[in-house]
Amino acid sequence: MIGALIVVDMQNDYLWDKRKTMFNYNTDELVAAVNSSIKKYSAEGYDIIYLSQVFQNIITNRKLIGFSIANTPGAELYSGLDLVSDLCFDKHLPDSFTSLAFKKYAKSRNFENIVICGLDLCGCVGATAKGALKTGAKVFIIDNSTGCRFSKEKELKNRRKLQGYGVKFI
Repeated sequence: MIGALIVVDMQNDYLWDKRKTMFNYNTDELVAAVNSSIKKYSAEGYDIIYLSQVFQNIITNRKLIGFSIANTPGAELYSGLDLVSDLCFDKHLPDSFTSLAFKKYAKSRNFENIVICGLDLCGCVGATAKGALKTGAKVFIIDNSTGCRFSKEKELKNRRKLQGYGVKFI
C-alpha cells in the first residue's frame, strides 16, 4: 500500500513566539504530536510530505496579510519540526492539491491512503482533505496532530462537514 502523511503549514509565523495573537496554538503540544505522527508514519513506509502556505512577497501582501510571506523567516518550516524527507512544496491556496508541483508528485505516486495533520482544521488541513478526496484515496485527519484556532462550534461544524464528505478522523 502506498501512503502519504501530509504535514500542512507547520511554519514559523504560526508557531514561534513572534506570531500574531490570532494564531493561538499550543506550539509545544502540537509540534510534539506532529513529530510523533511523522515518526509513526515514516516507520510505516509512508511518504512524509511538507506543504507550506506562501504568499508572494509584495507590498500589499506584507501589509494586508503580514505572515507566510515568501523568502522571509516566518514562512520557513518551524525549527522544532522533524524533517525526515526533502518532499517540501509551497502552495498559494488552502488546498495543497492546488500546488502544481505537489499535485504532479501525488499523481505519480497514486496514494491509496492520505493522512493529514498540521494547521488548521478549519483552514488548510480541511481544504487539503477535500482536495485529497478527489484523488480517490482514503483520507484521514489526525485529531491530536491538527490545530484549530477557531471556536469549538466552528471546529465541530467543519469536522461534521468533512466526515460527510468521507474524511475519517483518527
